[in-house]
Amino acid sequence: MTDHRRRTRILATLGPATDAPGVLDAILRAGVNAVRLNFSHGDPSAQVARAQRVREAAVRLGVEVGVLADLPGPKIRVERFANGRVSLRAGERFDLLASTEAPPGDEHQVGVSYLGLPQDVKPGDTLLLDDGVVQLSVERIEGERIVTTVINDSVLSDRKGLNKQGGGLSLGALTERDRELIAIAAEMDADFIAVSFCRNAEDMNEARRIAREHGSDAALVSKIERAEAIENLAEIIEASDVVMVARGDLGVEIGDAELPGLQKKIIRESLARNRVVITATQMLQSMVDSPVPTRAEVLDVANAVIDGTDAVMLSQESAAGHFPVRAVEAMARICVGAEKQFESDTDFEKAPRDLERADQAIAMAAMFLTEHIGVRAIVAMTESGGTVRYLSRFRSSAPIYAFSRHTGARRRMSLMRDVFPFDYDSRGQTPREAARGSVRLLVEAGLLSSGERVVFTSGEHMETHGATNTLRLLQIGEDGRAEGLGEL
Repeated sequence: MTDHRRRTRILATLGPATDAPGVLDAILRAGVNAVRLNFSHGDPSAQVARAQRVREAAVRLGVEVGVLADLPGPKIRVERFANGRVSLRAGERFDLLASTEAPPGDEHQVGVSYLGLPQDVKPGDTLLLDDGVVQLSVERIEGERIVTTVINDSVLSDRKGLNKQGGGLSLGALTERDRELIAIAAEMDADFIAVSFCRNAEDMNEARRIAREHGSDAALVSKIERAEAIENLAEIIEASDVVMVARGDLGVEIGDAELPGLQKKIIRESLARNRVVITATQMLQSMVDSPVPTRAEVLDVANAVIDGTDAVMLSQESAAGHFPVRAVEAMARICVGAEKQFESDTDFEKAPRDLERADQAIAMAAMFLTEHIGVRAIVAMTESGGTVRYLSRFRSSAPIYAFSRHTGARRRMSLMRDVFPFDYDSRGQTPREAARGSVRLLVEAGLLSSGERVVFTSGEHMETHGATNTLRLLQIGEDGRAEGLGEL
């Protein structure tokens, strides 16, 4: 078989552009594996309705689609201006008012949403507004008033974001609004919950506790977008199921020059700790208005794929752009092209030696066999998807076909690189019967052929979470049946 199935996953943000008739089905057909619902915009009921449409479309098209609920977090914004916007001139004074009674803004001052800002800044600090387009230098603090000098000629409009260069803002990651939205995400059965502006492991642990209290088993996604998160990167990754390189605010806080190296570091450390990783923000930004990406954007996406990211994300391109379907098609095309350029990672010397779980050891053994004896695919029978996540951490030449009877587990696998989830109910079957049944389905689907070898992983006791402890080497006979070659 000479075809190349795309291994890198695509996460697309839903919005007005995807609400148009037929567009949601079209982007799913074009290759979207999971969708992002951005709770920073619009009424939550609109996002709940979108999630329902996604579930219906997935059933209609026969695909597994994950749903990610993205919490707003403590985004600091300037308040509104009397005339919607103002022009600022370099060298002029401009004040920020941290007060609930701040009047509508003008060319001299504007209110800010974070009332604790005067305690978090000092003279000499640089404040960056509207993703760094507007730059202010802090001169002094007068109670609730922050007196600044405008650094560059610019235009500032309503509700633009505010960052402190270098980080150092003390507000926590979860607001009261976020806690309410976690309950809504649980009610709509979101597969992933993303925590914006997390600072440390406790931010992630708190979000997980709230989600579990509301009955959600969603995977928790840490969005790395604050300077403080870089300082606590290892503990945040450990406390997360998925890590997102959120390059927008992160680039503003640490500076563009540092961003490429940090992106590679976050991807590398996430994979080393067996976590799923997403690369996000402005990947195909020009496609908001253009039907084709720039060469620089093609290289950006390709480099993230070559670095090993599990998923790449579309934001405004799919949510509000003029060409949402073409953006997905371009993303899929670039991923496939990039995947063809790298070799399988067979350096098992770098693999961890202190494995604590049987399913981790089975995953490593499966990958070793795959790379050394010519295996066509890995077939994994899984309850929760844990073994499959370990399998996907190795960059292998073989696709991973993951079979689970649990809808939630299959959806949570939608962001794992190299993984293709299938619905399969193994209850009442022995591991040998499950192996033959799942392989037969793959043969019937045209994904496997007679004569090919596959590695099959399962638990000796089926339907048990975290119980994968068996590896079988199988060869497909002329009749499409899987015949055992060996067992570990």
